Amino acid sequence: MDNIQSKTGKTPADFKKLAAQKGFLKKGKLAEGIKAAEIVQWLKDDFELGHGHSMALVALFKGTKKEGDK
Repeated sequence: MDNIQSKTGKTPADFKKLAAQKGFLKKGKLAEGIKAAEIVQWLKDDFELGHGHSMALVALFKGTKKEGDK
């Protein structure tokens, strides 16, 4: 998560807010029917993140990774 923040200037909390605005998250959880590929493409297009960093954020959105995790 530190590398993502260094590259984008955005914290995990910032990404959660942005994902909610895009409709990917509902009440802090991954919205029903949202596929990881949709989120990965958004992160690649808008933030030039690679697949690994994008998947780390997907894990955060799913709740399998915590904001403070490396």
